[in-house]
Amino acid sequence: MKSYIIPVLAAILLFITPSCKKDYLEKTPDEDLTLEQVFTNAIFTEQYLANIYSHLPKELAMVDNPCGGCPPNNTFNAAADELEISYEVNFTNAMNNGNWNADSYVQDIWSQSYFAIRKANIFLENINRLAPSELASEDKIANWKGEAIFLRALNHFFLIRAYGPVPVIDRTLLLDEDLTAFKRQPIDECVEFIVSECDKAAELLQLRVTATTDYGKPSKVTCMALKARALLYMASPLWNGNPDYAAFTDNEGMHLFPGFQAARWAAAATAAKACIDLAESAGHKLHRSGANPVKNYQEVFYINFNDEVFFTRSDPGYLNVDAYSEPRGMPRGNWPLQNATQNIVDDYEMANGIRPILGYNADLTPVINPLSGYDESIQAAAATDNYYAGTRGMYVGREPRFYASINFTGAKFKTAPPQNRTTPLQFWKGGIDGRPFDAGANFSETGYLMKKLTHPSYVMQPESGPIRTWIFFRLGEQYLNYAEALNEAQGPVADVYKYVNLIRDRAGLPGLPAGLSQADMREKIRHERRIELAFETHRYFDTHRWKTAETIDNGNIYGLDVLTDGYNMSSDDFYKRKVVEKRVFEKKHYLWPIQQRELEKNRKLVQNPGW
Repeated sequence: MKSYIIPVLAAILLFITPSCKKDYLEKTPDEDLTLEQVFTNAIFTEQYLANIYSHLPKELAMVDNPCGGCPPNNTFNAAADELEISYEVNFTNAMNNGNWNADSYVQDIWSQSYFAIRKANIFLENINRLAPSELASEDKIANWKGEAIFLRALNHFFLIRAYGPVPVIDRTLLLDEDLTAFKRQPIDECVEFIVSECDKAAELLQLRVTATTDYGKPSKVTCMALKARALLYMASPLWNGNPDYAAFTDNEGMHLFPGFQAARWAAAATAAKACIDLAESAGHKLHRSGANPVKNYQEVFYINFNDEVFFTRSDPGYLNVDAYSEPRGMPRGNWPLQNATQNIVDDYEMANGIRPILGYNADLTPVINPLSGYDESIQAAAATDNYYAGTRGMYVGREPRFYASINFTGAKFKTAPPQNRTTPLQFWKGGIDGRPFDAGANFSETGYLMKKLTHPSYVMQPESGPIRTWIFFRLGEQYLNYAEALNEAQGPVADVYKYVNLIRDRAGLPGLPAGLSQADMREKIRHERRIELAFETHRYFDTHRWKTAETIDNGNIYGLDVLTDGYNMSSDDFYKRKVVEKRVFEKKHYLWPIQQRELEKNRKLVQNPGW
């Protein structure tokens, strides 16, 4: 019997529910081609491999609307304390009020990841049919194998970061196999598989992607970055000896989470340092285009494939990030849905490297650090490159990453062509960018918008601007991964200071003070991750793996008084903190629920605790 692609693919839909729409390469180049015909043709083989990339999450999509009511590809940023989506039906709002369960129509990580894994397995089991040729040299075929192995590992990582232990699928399944034989494997075994896959892929891939035709493909460095991140997660409290999961077993009594091993931190540190050394030997470095730290940081996220970046996904959809961060007052923009929170605004340091806000009083006034020089009562006497004269003191003298990441009242925004805006941002009700007087319009609910990740030359309608890319891995993250793991393994030794301070130096900040204890350094590193990696899908998983989400994500999200009219830039009452949302976090939320439809397909799958 001939092995036709479509029956084969249909036979291995383990853990998968079909998508609501079929992407253009869901099937092979010709539905009637056999596996042999596909994998003996270099063009078809490469097309098949390219399709595996289509299942990478579009993490630039944080709002539900882009696909007409479908869930977003990134619910994580707005489920962390850095972002609020001012669009009530956005699924993250259900997550944040605790109104979700195993039947919810949530971001479909499970299906999309297993789709990709299935395709990678088919590719790897059939690529040896392809004979070397002018179109596919031996080196190219080897590189293709490396890509598929990496993508299989990456999609297993996407699964475990959300669900914890999952079934590891490293081969295609036969028509007559008992699908209930596949069950969740312990989390340490899942991580071991990912690490092993990264090592295998690295042996086959080029050191660094340099050809423009290969942008968006993994390299040896990319593999090491995934390995280091997976080991960091494995060493962290959520998975490493978590007492809350000590009794969590499958239906046959197998424990899904291991006991604590301190050595896991050392393994994570070693992997991160190996990634850093390999990356720097390949020419990767923290991005700097000049002496302006605001620009240096901002450019990391809109100059595609700069020297800091390891691995990205291109995203041609203009409705994914830029459109939803455009202030209302822009000539062609009125969808300001991606609202930075007052919580993260207050956490940015001052230019002198000191955090200004120590907490909040009962009346929501801030507890100000007297050493910081922060003063909310003043207004800027003169304009700067980042804001206009008259801007409130709470935005004056802040660290450079603040101005690269947050849009606030008084800020300068898109003053150059093609937008040429000449007025300050105004987020009070009735202000140019604030809530209009007609009901139902979009507006910032916090008084802020996310600026980071946006492109300064973007114009909303008609949409224009370059293809945007989402960065999955970059060097700056690895510096912080290494510093965190090394501090946990050895305490605040010299390398811990070195790599945190390299990040701070690029950001135009002074280095950390000498003599920190391990606990003090831990707090400094966690803060540095919060700021440096803001809005990059790290904060949600960081607070989860540290087991701090039950405090951080179970509290108030703050903003300004955007609902009262009659204010202007000098109105004291506008800048008073208000509770925008009271978020709910239960211990069960540390892991996502496996959707009920998947449990019904395979009774050997056990649900996560609490769901």
